[in-house]
Amino acid sequence: MDTVFIEGLEVDTVIGAYDWERRIRQCLRLDLTLGWDIRPAAANDELDKALDYAKVAAAIDRFAEAAHFELVETFAERLAANLMAEFGIAWLRLRVTKPGVNARARALGVEIERGCR
Repeated sequence: MDTVFIEGLEVDTVIGAYDWERRIRQCLRLDLTLGWDIRPAAANDELDKALDYAKVAAAIDRFAEAAHFELVETFAERLAANLMAEFGIAWLRLRVTKPGVNARARALGVEIERGCR
């Protein structure tokens, strides 16, 4: 299976378990690898058959804007399900990083894979 990827996409969202975190927006960094057969688009250079990066990024922005979760795990699960349903993606890997959580670590987060490759 071919893959399309987006690395280092930053979104602001309400995320965290502490009361103070529920009152602010924090940055999450997303790395996505999306299973997608690129051959139909590449055969005749047809954008409408490609997985549109701009539309995927816009969907992620809308999701993050509306999200209010305590757990990065919940953010990842719900975003993955949303993207797979909206774009017909059969498989994806999503890494969600929450920078600045721990002074001794550059970042913490989760990485999930969903669907069939």
